[in-house]
Amino acid sequence: MIYKDFISLSLREAANISTASLGMVTAEIKGTDHNQVLTQTDIKIGTLLVSRIKDAFPGHNIIDEESGVIDKKSSYTWVVDPIDGTSNFANGLPMYGIMLGLLESDTPIAGGVILPAFKEFYYAEKGNGAYCNDKKIKVTQETNLLNCLAVYAIDAHQESPDITSKECLLLRDMVLHIRNYRVSNCCFDQMMVAKGKYAAWLNRTSMIWDNVAPQIIIEEAGGMYTDFIGRKIDYTHPITKVDKNFTVCAAPNVLHRTLQKIIQKHSFVS
Repeated sequence: MIYKDFISLSLREAANISTASLGMVTAEIKGTDHNQVLTQTDIKIGTLLVSRIKDAFPGHNIIDEESGVIDKKSSYTWVVDPIDGTSNFANGLPMYGIMLGLLESDTPIAGGVILPAFKEFYYAEKGNGAYCNDKKIKVTQETNLLNCLAVYAIDAHQESPDITSKECLLLRDMVLHIRNYRVSNCCFDQMMVAKGKYAAWLNRTSMIWDNVAPQIIIEEAGGMYTDFIGRKIDYTHPITKVDKNFTVCAAPNVLHRTLQKIIQKHSFVS
């Protein structure tokens, strides 16, 4: 696998930085969105990963959550999330991760996620399966949603409470169709889907760096990764999509269809 060593070494180096400062940094609100916070560790890790990409793949584009876009007019774009779950991280919670994904044009072709507190490294490359610490992983083979744990990550919308109210109605219906509800609101949840521990991950408020690496891992583990209403996620011209909101419904095929039936009852527009 072409990119595995680079992604593994880069994420493990970044993980060492995060482990040294877990719970010992202060989170600052980014702009006016109270859901989005930033620490100095995010900046330090982002700087490291961008530097590593520049050295190894100088002709490739880069999107980093904190530092923005480097446009090399390439068909390859690296997408960096220095810390996914910064609020958890700043509060000393172990549910956080670091993500590095690669797009070829509009298609995720490689991705890695490291969960430092759990000592787990997830990796996938298109056509080669998905792995956790070099052991192949698969999404759950369960076909009855009632036997499953599932995640619906909801961010508050103080600017439009009706959005949150509508999501909570859908959450109510989803909870009635599953065994139980779980959420850490970070890539820990997506990796539990890839590993077959959780059945599904739903989210209506995410960015490109939240999705590229998890998408290739979940797809290579045998799952579907679409927008909220079941369509292909659009990464066309990715460097123009740093401000775009992405919605997601990720699950094994059979369960994805069941979830779509529940979602469609609520008339969501992705």
